[in-house]
Amino acid sequence: MRDEFVRRRGWLEDAVFVDLIGAANLIPGPTSTEVAMHVGYRRAGWAGLAVAGLAFLLPAVVIVAVLAVIYVEAGSLPAVEAIFAGIAPVVVAIVAGAGISLGRVALQSPPVLVAAIAAAIGAALRLPEIGLLLGLGVIAMLVGEIRRSGSGLRGSPVAVLGPLGPPTAHGPGTLLAATAVAAVATPVAILLEFLKIGAVLFGSGYVLVALLRSELVVGLGWITDRQLIDAIAVGQATPGPIFSTATFIGYVVGGPIGALVATIGVFLPAFVAVAVSIPILDRLRASPRARDFLAGVNGAALGLLAVVGLQLAVDALIDPLAVTVAIVACIALVRGVAVPWLILAGALIGVGRIAVGGG
Repeated sequence: MRDEFVRRRGWLEDAVFVDLIGAANLIPGPTSTEVAMHVGYRRAGWAGLAVAGLAFLLPAVVIVAVLAVIYVEAGSLPAVEAIFAGIAPVVVAIVAGAGISLGRVALQSPPVLVAAIAAAIGAALRLPEIGLLLGLGVIAMLVGEIRRSGSGLRGSPVAVLGPLGPPTAHGPGTLLAATAVAAVATPVAILLEFLKIGAVLFGSGYVLVALLRSELVVGLGWITDRQLIDAIAVGQATPGPIFSTATFIGYVVGGPIGALVATIGVFLPAFVAVAVSIPILDRLRASPRARDFLAGVNGAALGLLAVVGLQLAVDALIDPLAVTVAIVACIALVRGVAVPWLILAGALIGVGRIAVGGG
């Protein structure tokens, strides 16, 4: 984006572009998509925001939807099973690499480190991931307020929490209650579930992995751990944000309508968040409460990512070859090898394994 919009086209100055990235990080949703929306708004107003966001998402969603159809129709064929079995250890390495990369910078801050440890313990105790993300964000904001005041909280708790406090009666909390009883993957249930997930995802898209496992694998039982790994692999191997994984899962659990409503559900909160934040961007970027809240959420996200990475490893690293592939993939990631090439290599290893009779 910087190369295209700042250097080649001159639509934005570097300082403005950096500000847009910072603003996108302070609201829920996929950061890259939200930056595209901001650029569209700068060029053509509200229509530009909508067109830029949709154009940025469309290629990824279409490609992932096509792969989901192939997966559902041919997923039981030995060759297809072998391909995804070979990719699974690579996905574990990708998740681990993401956690290490994000943590290298973020965990230098003591509040973020504490939030990460608390989230990891909470996840191990099977506490709701969404509650951990929002709760630790609010706690970090309160601690920051106490630190700044120097003599306790000023004003009422409502005044302290301000606009970034816990979910209101119409926020993610209500969606949580609405979907908690949805054991059957109806279109409405799929839409509400992905709306809930999309509304609480801040920063890195890899937090999506933890929430998908908590909500869809453990909570509702709509997919298995292996299907989740396959969905992540497809999201990684295709262009666009990893949030397009929702399209794949939606098709697996609900066919074409499921893919459509899952896609709408996971991305709609980002469009709303960008539209709502535009009038208050300066206040949001300057708000110490917003920064504290985001620090708590980011710390919690890293803790959740660590736990879900271990859980996926247990499911995927089932023999010495899988462990070896994961280790080699980790080394390759550190050395800068692109993710799609690693996924392709894993697929070829899977096919080669079945070709020589390795099962």
